Amino acid sequence: MPTPEAAAIAAELRTAMGKLTRRVKHEDRIPLGQVAVLGALDRNGAMTTSDLAADQRVRPQSMARVVGLLMEQDLITRRAHPTDGRKSLVELSDAGRAALETERSRRAGWLAQAIEAELTDEERALLARSAALLERLATRD
Repeated sequence: MPTPEAAAIAAELRTAMGKLTRRVKHEDRIPLGQVAVLGALDRNGAMTTSDLAADQRVRPQSMARVVGLLMEQDLITRRAHPTDGRKSLVELSDAGRAALETERSRRAGWLAQAIEAELTDEERALLARSAALLERLATRD
C-alpha cells in the first residue's frame, strides 16, 4: 500500500501530466493513434500489424484500420515478411519519416518555448532532472 504522501504526489503528477499532454496534443496535426504508430515504426523498424497492435495495446482490427489510413496517406509501406509468406511488414515511408519529424518538432518546439518563457534557470534544471525520474517510472513493470 503506498504512503499517503506517495498517493498525493501520484495524483498531482497524473493531473499535471494529463493537462500537459492535452496541451501538447493541441499542436498535433496527425491524430495521436496514427503518430504513435509512426513513432513505433521509427523506433522499432518494420513490424507486422499484429506486432504493432500488441505494442500499442489495441486490438488487431483497430490497428488494421490505422495501418490502412497511414497507407492511404503514403506514410507507411507494406512489404512481404522475409520468413513467413502469410505475413507482411509495414514500415515508414520517406514521407512518413518526414511527417513524424515535423510532428515531433512542432510538439518539442511548443514545449521548449513554454519552458523558456515560464521557468527560471533553477526550475529548468529541476525539470531536466525530473525527466529522468519520469522515464524511470514510465518503464517500470
